[in-house]
Amino acid sequence: MEYLDFELPVKELQDQLSKCEIIGSESDVDVTNTCKQIEKKLEETKKNIYKNLTAWQRVQLSRHPSRPYTLDYIKAFCGDTFLELFGDRNFKDDKAMVGGLGKIGDQSFMIIGQQKGHNTKTRQHRNFGMANPEGYRKALRLMKMAEKFNIPVLTLIDTPGAYPGLEAEERGQGEAIARNIFEMMGLKVPIITIIIGEGASGGALGIGVGDKVFMLENTWYSVISPESCSSILWKSWDYKERAADALKLTSTDMKKQKLVDEIIPEPLGGAHYDRETTYATTEKYILKAYDQLKDLSTKDLVNKRMTKYSKMGEYRD
Repeated sequence: MEYLDFELPVKELQDQLSKCEIIGSESDVDVTNTCKQIEKKLEETKKNIYKNLTAWQRVQLSRHPSRPYTLDYIKAFCGDTFLELFGDRNFKDDKAMVGGLGKIGDQSFMIIGQQKGHNTKTRQHRNFGMANPEGYRKALRLMKMAEKFNIPVLTLIDTPGAYPGLEAEERGQGEAIARNIFEMMGLKVPIITIIIGEGASGGALGIGVGDKVFMLENTWYSVISPESCSSILWKSWDYKERAADALKLTSTDMKKQKLVDEIIPEPLGGAHYDRETTYATTEKYILKAYDQLKDLSTKDLVNKRMTKYSKMGEYRD
């Protein structure tokens, strides 16, 4: 288990507990009471830390290297029923964007999401979860396929942003994202969207238009990352914590501003501490949301979606 800076008190107590258990198993000394005291202190320390996280600490948790990614959720939800589909039928297959058909419970879904890597090699292979235009065009192709066969769409967002390289701009990065937002607004099947990690900029919005939008507890959703915001406003990354607070990017902030519908609770410490519980809880939210949407007519579904997004933000004529 890797620990973040603010988790070091947890690490120290966890190490003490491990040593205590080793002493008990390798000697005749009764350390039961000592272990119980450490366990109690460990639980209290966890609660004190994780119940009072700052915005920047939640950003750090959303990027934890042990946190489950899109394909981890898909495997947990669908098992062997998932059939991955590839390519945008125009340029190539983008490994940062994955998608395909799978069953959650008894219901088929078209599942689409950004995928990061677990080590240096796979991170490069997945381009750190930053999709190119072909990734968004692949996503749109799969959504249109789902619409054709009346299959609901599930999108899982986890990206530091769309790929900002020159070649991506040459192939129409902005147009691809804008096209997805436009097409998703009028898609004639239910769309359920979940932010499972980072939800940054247009890279997230490119698959982020949903009838129901959920955020896991320790995730963030914003037009820009705290580091980039800090570098623009203060010409330095040193103010990223201040920027995180100002951006109001946490799940609580998003729910308060009515930009997401519900917050999916995570186990104490984050999704990576108890993956199975995280998967089970998230699946319940997906199926509950689908039950609320499945009986709506196509006209009502699209109208409600458009009304929902029209009400966001403030503007003047």
